[in-house]
Amino acid sequence: MADNAQKGEKTYAGMTRRTLCLGAGGAAVMLGLGGLKYAGSQSIIRPPGGQDETRLISACIRCEKCYEICPRDVIAPAHIEDGVLNMRTPTFDFSANWCDWCVEENGGEPLCVKACPTEALKLPDGATAESTIIGKAVINTDWCLAYKLIGCRFCYDACPYEAMELDENNRPVVLTDTCNGCGACESVCVSLQNGSISEGATARAIVVHPLDEVEG
Repeated sequence: MADNAQKGEKTYAGMTRRTLCLGAGGAAVMLGLGGLKYAGSQSIIRPPGGQDETRLISACIRCEKCYEICPRDVIAPAHIEDGVLNMRTPTFDFSANWCDWCVEENGGEPLCVKACPTEALKLPDGATAESTIIGKAVINTDWCLAYKLIGCRFCYDACPYEAMELDENNRPVVLTDTCNGCGACESVCVSLQNGSISEGATARAIVVHPLDEVEG
């Protein structure tokens, strides 16, 4: 198949005009569904620069560039369960890795922000990994192995921002003032691998939640 240059087809931020129009059209349809801007939407964790939900929903064209370029494969498309307007917008999946702002790959400048063609992911001037709050980690003490006195501290050891401490019983505690929601703790949690101990658990014992869920 001939490439775009051979066809004389222009590209915009790495996308053909047809792809750009399809994405924009899909976004417009999403915004038209349900009447109200956020009807049926839920709060979800966003990549760096996506914390302004109003801008993200209105600017995101569901082009998939952010999760295609993520070197740690932690950005994923939201599903219909997250709300109609959120569907196929970027969210995080910390099941196997976490977000370090592409320190190794791009010197601390998130590649997802750089790749976004519409600035739906746009960092404020001077934003850093420490100052940008993606979410907050929350421990479910009913499922946490450490709170069953098993001695687990994987989440504490994995935290790169000193946002966790150990209590008098050697159990991890999240320091909410320091936590930025990077997902390192969630990515290493082994509670679900111990089904007989964490019986009834439906998620890992430590999970990053959207900021409004934690503060609300």
